[in-house]
Amino acid sequence: MTYSGLPRATLAFLGDLVAHNDRDWFMAHRDTYETAWLAAGLDLVAAIAPHLADAQPSIQAVPKLNHSLRRIHRDVRFSGDKRPFDPCLHIVLSTDGPFNKVPGFHFVIRSQSISYGAGQYGLTPERLETIRRRICTPPDRADLLAALGNAAATGSDLDPPDLARTPKGYEAAPEWDHLLRRKSMIARTQSPLPVPDWLFGPEAPRQIARLAKAHLPLLAWLLR
Repeated sequence: MTYSGLPRATLAFLGDLVAHNDRDWFMAHRDTYETAWLAAGLDLVAAIAPHLADAQPSIQAVPKLNHSLRRIHRDVRFSGDKRPFDPCLHIVLSTDGPFNKVPGFHFVIRSQSISYGAGQYGLTPERLETIRRRICTPPDRADLLAALGNAAATGSDLDPPDLARTPKGYEAAPEWDHLLRRKSMIARTQSPLPVPDWLFGPEAPRQIARLAKAHLPLLAWLLR
């Protein structure tokens, strides 16, 4: 397919949604949502897919809502923040289904910034224990550190540890005990980045795929 770039109207719509995050405004601008957000987002995902055909491990770009394009509507049932919309275009490239429940790469576009990263949230206790034991195994730990170095070359770094102390039953050296003090394993940009000019041109799919591929060693480690 021929892809010409993300419309600048997408960022304008997201900026307006920041200022008018309510259902009445959204319904009055539903047509803009359909073209500048929904169609634009699905087109971008579809254009990314061919650039990932040779990715190892396999990573999917599926141009459907709740697959590679996260819904703009927020689930506010259990949140103190009752704003109904998330003013971003959030793309998820997943190693498998269900999307956002397995290791994957995320690329998020806001009106004045982008961010990206990869990993897995919400590790089950069983999965977390397996990962911690692998971290304590020198060859596995070396592979993880190398994968994190690959991601860091694109500007992605680990979130701060979740725990103040190393979990009971594990021994670690000070230089890597932080790896054990996590309930998720996420490497991502730690501050918003300026929106790059390439996002609005035909290079956008290739550039996003390039960033995703730099995080593949981390995803491969999590899948093992």
